[in-house]
Amino acid sequence: MRKIITIISFLSVFISLSQTKEVDSLTIQLAFQNADTSKVKTSVELIKALYKLEDYSKALKFISETEKLSNSLNYKQGNAEVLYFKALIYTTNNDYINAIDNYSKSKALFAELNDTLGIAKVNNQIGLIEIQRGNYNKGLQYSLAAINELEKRGLRDELVSAYSNLASAYRNINLYNKAIEFNLKALNLQQRLNDTDGIIRSSINLGELYSREKENRKAIEYFENVLSIIDQDNDSLKGIILPKLGGEYLQFKDYDKSALYLIQGLQLNRKTNNENGLLISLNNLGKLNFERGFYNTAEAQLLEAKNIAKSRNNDTELLANYKFLKSLDSTRRNFARAYVWQREYYELQNSINKQRNITTDNIHSIEPFEEDLISDDSIVVNPVMAKAETLAFQQRIKTQTYFIYALIGAFIIALILLIVNYLKKSENIKHLRELEEENQKSKLQNEAVTEQVKHLEDINRVKDKLFSIVSHDLKDSLTSIKGFIDLLSDGDISEEEFDKLIPELSDNANNATMLLFNLLNWSKSQMQSLEANPSLFDVQEIFQDKINLIEQRLDNKGIKLIDRSLKDFAYADRSMIEIVIQNLLTNAVKFSQAGDIITISNHISNGSSVISVSDTGVGISEENIGKLFKSHSFTTTGTKNEKGTGLGLSICKELVELNKGKIWVESTEGVGSTFYVQLPKSKSSVVN
Repeated sequence: MRKIITIISFLSVFISLSQTKEVDSLTIQLAFQNADTSKVKTSVELIKALYKLEDYSKALKFISETEKLSNSLNYKQGNAEVLYFKALIYTTNNDYINAIDNYSKSKALFAELNDTLGIAKVNNQIGLIEIQRGNYNKGLQYSLAAINELEKRGLRDELVSAYSNLASAYRNINLYNKAIEFNLKALNLQQRLNDTDGIIRSSINLGELYSREKENRKAIEYFENVLSIIDQDNDSLKGIILPKLGGEYLQFKDYDKSALYLIQGLQLNRKTNNENGLLISLNNLGKLNFERGFYNTAEAQLLEAKNIAKSRNNDTELLANYKFLKSLDSTRRNFARAYVWQREYYELQNSINKQRNITTDNIHSIEPFEEDLISDDSIVVNPVMAKAETLAFQQRIKTQTYFIYALIGAFIIALILLIVNYLKKSENIKHLRELEEENQKSKLQNEAVTEQVKHLEDINRVKDKLFSIVSHDLKDSLTSIKGFIDLLSDGDISEEEFDKLIPELSDNANNATMLLFNLLNWSKSQMQSLEANPSLFDVQEIFQDKINLIEQRLDNKGIKLIDRSLKDFAYADRSMIEIVIQNLLTNAVKFSQAGDIITISNHISNGSSVISVSDTGVGISEENIGKLFKSHSFTTTGTKNEKGTGLGLSICKELVELNKGKIWVESTEGVGSTFYVQLPKSKSSVVN
């Protein structure tokens, strides 16, 4: 790799020397040319060479003289090229007002000359300016307008710029898949151009994007590639990459590799005083030490990271920091402070979401500008062209108006004919319908009465069941919760004693919540008011959400949970499947004892998504397996005498079947149980 970098460095020096010779050669050639269009063309080549050498002051001098010569010759192509390079130099100096002014003049001339390539180059540069100014929608429109022509001409340098512009804009409006697509295109060209700096930039962007999309293996690949390319003395860049790599390995619970990279990153960033790299290092080290049980060290690192994130207004890292602090204090049973972190987390999340909604407004309607039009209000258009375009536009509107009137007239005539025809047919069949209605009337009345009686019986049955459960199971949970609160309010127990009772109070509250949840959905299903609203969702995300809800109960019962879930999509009603998974996880905890293991996983089978929740708990007898999914209630107490309604699995079966899926169980008494849920992966795939 070092040999490759040496070769690239040598080529860069050689190219630089070649460009200097090119400038000298063009300068001599220019001195002996007559004041005609050929001299303008040579001067444009010289300006281009000076721009590449970043000799902007000399380039501007030649631009001024060339502009005068082009104007005197009325040579529009030369004028357009000179204005384009002048705008490029203004862009480099961050003078966006003058840059846009010269780009607009250049584009107007290119449009007169029907020079699609010139228009594309200008669109690409305006897109870059708009993206840098935060106008991502407008920047996308200009860059997209440039792509087709640049790709057709195979202009690699301009295409790299366009691809990078688009990737940056898509990333800033949270369309990460599109950002990845254009970063990959940019990287491919940068590798062919031996552009080391560009390769590093695109690789870092791809690593960060794949990390956001939870494709951590790919993120690691790109971050490690950057480490292999950069100079070993480049401490500032290494300080950014090392903690990112450590964070990716932490996702796989590879604590040794994660610690190696994170500690190196921390030391390097403290030495260079790189706050951005230090923030990432501390946040990930805090998470690492929390997961390894070193709570005091984790707390110190996370609090330091919080202060840096706030001072740098880094909302992304601050959001992650609040989440880690909440988990840390919850684990240490400091619930009051955990609540504070959770509140901070949601307030910041809501603020980010509001900003994101503003940023991504009308994103899906983005289309590239027509290549021969100038759509930015700030761009000055040639008055003659504007008048011609206006007249043409008015003529098109007039033609379209006549066409619309003709369509409306035809539609009205057709509608009248249809109405007349319909009235004739209606008169003929009216009498027949009256006879049929008389015959059906008595039959329908009898059927309606029978249906109403059946419906009332069903509602009465649901009501009796609800009253039975509310008067026993739900009353017990709520009475227990009220008892705890009364003890505290009457002063019969101290706050310290109450804190020790919080886990039991939490269990009672969870039981009451789960019971109400199941009762509501069971009663709705019995009254035939449940309807599935399927969509694609990530199964792994649901597992993660539901694990958080049962963490306290797992700790209280001394049960270990192994998460083997994968990022995979199913096509079903997400809220219904959340109820199913929550019921299955709750049951697994209920029928497991201290030392037992619960394993969650998902895989693809015959084009379907299969979810499983397995436990090494008490298991189910063959006799009881047949009763599990029946509509009537069947329940047994848990390993700590937890009660239930017997409705959970019945509801699970109804919800899964509403989503064209299947649910079943495999269990051995005294060994454990595994519940499976099979769901479609797309609208077209239906489980038989």
